[in-house]
Amino acid sequence: MRWALVKVCVAVTTMVVVAFAVPLGLVIKEMARDRAFSNAERQAAAIAPALSITTDRDELERVVASAGSDAQMAVHIPAADGKPAVEIGKRRADGKDIVMTRRLGRASTAEVPGGSTLLQPVALSSGVAVIEVYVPEAEVSNGVGTAWAVLAAVGVALVIGSVAVADRLGVRMVQPAQRLAESAHELGEGKLGSRVPEEGPTELRQAAVAFNSMADQVVQLLANERELAADLSHRLRTPLTVLRLNAASLGDGPAADQTRAAVEQLEREVDTIIRTAREAKPQTAAIGAGAGCDASEVVRERMDFWSALAEDEGRKVRVAGVERPCRIPVARADLAAALDALLGNVFRHTPEGTAFAVDVHNAEDAVIVLVSDAGPGIVDPETAMARGRGSGNDGSTGLGLDIVRRLAESTGGDVRIGSSVLGGTEVRIWIQLDGRAPVRSGHRGTVRRRRRTPATR
Repeated sequence: MRWALVKVCVAVTTMVVVAFAVPLGLVIKEMARDRAFSNAERQAAAIAPALSITTDRDELERVVASAGSDAQMAVHIPAADGKPAVEIGKRRADGKDIVMTRRLGRASTAEVPGGSTLLQPVALSSGVAVIEVYVPEAEVSNGVGTAWAVLAAVGVALVIGSVAVADRLGVRMVQPAQRLAESAHELGEGKLGSRVPEEGPTELRQAAVAFNSMADQVVQLLANERELAADLSHRLRTPLTVLRLNAASLGDGPAADQTRAAVEQLEREVDTIIRTAREAKPQTAAIGAGAGCDASEVVRERMDFWSALAEDEGRKVRVAGVERPCRIPVARADLAAALDALLGNVFRHTPEGTAFAVDVHNAEDAVIVLVSDAGPGIVDPETAMARGRGSGNDGSTGLGLDIVRRLAESTGGDVRIGSSVLGGTEVRIWIQLDGRAPVRSGHRGTVRRRRRTPATR
């Protein structure tokens, strides 16, 4: 493509140069010829008045000498009234051309060896005299060679310049296309991080933007697929917890042992699925306009579910702030999954009889959901928030808090882990209502927490 563009530019520039340089060269040659013969006409015109006054040889020789050179000028006066013909200067023109000029009575030119002659007739009382002015070939072509050389140099420079410009344009067009092709090959080979610089001509830049958008979409779709597998598997932990608790109350016997073993095997399989997909990137798709749910209603519904298990294990439960509707820009299923993940952690990582609470605080631009317990706490909250790590305990995949974090960040909020007033862990879910970055301090509706050194969960 690059060399094809160079060839096209060379061909077009050459045709343009030829189309303009050749006629211009001919014009220059013609102008030089006209200039030489105009000078000859001026020399002949300088002698004509003298011929009208006298035909004396000596007088005419002095006039010819003063007008030019007798080597380039000649005067031919015909014989009349018994006087012989007078020839002054060196004659170069043929006699027939001189006779033809006298008969026609107008100026003419004739080719002679080494150049041309201008024959200018002058009417006298005794006949028609002819003034002959010799114009050498060198004078006719004076400056033509230099002008043609300049035109040729300009033409060559134009061709070379067009080649350079075409080459640069070709590079500017070919390199983005090559990078696009290489990135396409790399993406096809599984290198999902391959991207194309968005530069070059408009069309190639648009192609690069489309390619990068496609690559991002492919990566996002793959990440979402792995996340969906992990999240759906994690949501199975809630019914598995119920099965495990119910299996523990079956007592002794082969059927009870088999049931408990099956539940444990199922938990291990779910954990394997979650860990296999733990490298997936978080989903960043925004919630559509008009989507959302009533946080108070969802909290009441999930607490009704978990309260039965809490009663079986002797846990005290407190729910606050759910008396009034509280609309948030989060899908109902996502909020339910986040609450199940947090409450499941309470049942999984705290001893039986440990109290827990869920509080909902409705502020002007945010809704805060607090899940707190009276358990031993979390040593390293940052590690617990890292997707795929978990707390390090058996059965912890690290995806529960990641589900909660992604839910909050999808609204512009965040998740914080701290110490609760019950003495254990408090997870604060900040759900932003207007999509702005959350205010970190001084926000109405925040909860002051008693700081303490957390123990190992």
